[in-house]
Amino acid sequence: MSSFFRKVTLGTRILRRGLATAVTEAQLVASSSLTEAGTSSAPATQAKWTPYTQRTGAIARKRGMMSVWDQDGKRWPVTVLQIDSCQVIRHSPPPANNHLHSLQLGASPRAERTTPKPLLGHFKSAGVPPKYRLQEYQVTSDAVLPVGTELSAGHFVPGQYVDVTGVSIGKGFQGVMKRHGFRGLSASHGVSLKHRSGGSTGQNQDPGRVIPGKKMAGHMGVDKCTVQNLLVHHVDLALNVIYVRGCVPGTDDSFVSVRDAKKKVNWRGQKGLRRGLDEHKWLGEGVTSLPTPAGTKERVEKEGWPVVSDWAGRSVHG
Repeated sequence: MSSFFRKVTLGTRILRRGLATAVTEAQLVASSSLTEAGTSSAPATQAKWTPYTQRTGAIARKRGMMSVWDQDGKRWPVTVLQIDSCQVIRHSPPPANNHLHSLQLGASPRAERTTPKPLLGHFKSAGVPPKYRLQEYQVTSDAVLPVGTELSAGHFVPGQYVDVTGVSIGKGFQGVMKRHGFRGLSASHGVSLKHRSGGSTGQNQDPGRVIPGKKMAGHMGVDKCTVQNLLVHHVDLALNVIYVRGCVPGTDDSFVSVRDAKKKVNWRGQKGLRRGLDEHKWLGEGVTSLPTPAGTKERVEKEGWPVVSDWAGRSVHG
């Protein structure tokens, strides 16, 4: 999308939502124009988060699960995710048919002797040490980060929701009850020894075949899947870890992708904006805003953020 059509679209949004959000949309247009002018390689400056801001995600390592208790004494299972030396490796400007920039991130230090030479040259040109895992994220112009920027666990705020993507644990060849949750046959008298069978799989002469996609026994696991809307319960900047409520795909020490929840962050914020709510109530759960363009390690040290922070509990407007 060209800059002209993007500005027209944003102008239409301003007219629809009124003067209350005109300043926010104008900031988006200005930041977009500056990026197109070639200033995206400049150091990242602090910006104000809007519901239309698409921040970068982060590559984390799943360290295991544990239990925490809230102020009401209720026990919650949480997964510990560590942001392990997550840095920006490359920035690609948006193509002609899109307004989103691309940031390639790398995580977990890797020895040079085990790094393939093409990748080693890629890291050296970026001026960052070799990494084990690379992943690309699309961001808006107000969330672009310079190459070499290192993310901190402070990139995520206690109380916000995140989507976590990873590769599920392999279960091998499994039957229909474990793989698809079939009920199975009755275990009473008169039932043949087919308690865990899948039952009928085909039809009569017409069509005379098994329909593609039929749920049957087969290989289970090792699939890329996403768990949505996990609450960030605890953030520890000293250990660079976040605790998210619930379970995430993958084994311990596996790599996962953590990003702002599409439904309960972006869509929820846009809904609150359209309803005319105050900007401090867009996200709910006591969260007033998100670090923009990102919660970097440099920013955390410079501004003296608290080392440990917990979710304070559900707000009145959450």
